[in-house]
Amino acid sequence: MEAPPIEQVRAFVQRNIEKGFPQIVAVSDRQVVGWCNIPPMAREVAAHVGDLFMGLLPAYRGQGLGARLLREALAAADAFGYLRVELGVFATNTRAAALYRKAGFVEEGTKRRAILIDGVFHDEIIMARFRD
Repeated sequence: MEAPPIEQVRAFVQRNIEKGFPQIVAVSDRQVVGWCNIPPMAREVAAHVGDLFMGLLPAYRGQGLGARLLREALAAADAFGYLRVELGVFATNTRAAALYRKAGFVEEGTKRRAILIDGVFHDEIIMARFRD
């Protein structure tokens, strides 16, 4: 998959900053190597829900950086006031799913054939973390 156009990314990041949405970035040698952001769901009745998105360049995986990004982003989500944080993860991405479980996420179900890439369907596991 390819990153969206830089103008779109810049607008997304700027909106997160302006609104104070949880957004953590990992930088190495002045290059963004990982990120985790949790904007709110679009509907007003779900304003208590954050939608987690996370990415890490392959060379930086397996070193604990993903766990640190996730931990920091969830702390920011708690401070922001989210009562629920949810995410979707490829069913085949067992390492990421294990990371999320370790951080307190529970599996809520599987969306079959939810993602279509180059003619191949992929299932998506839906997970959530709750806070009282």
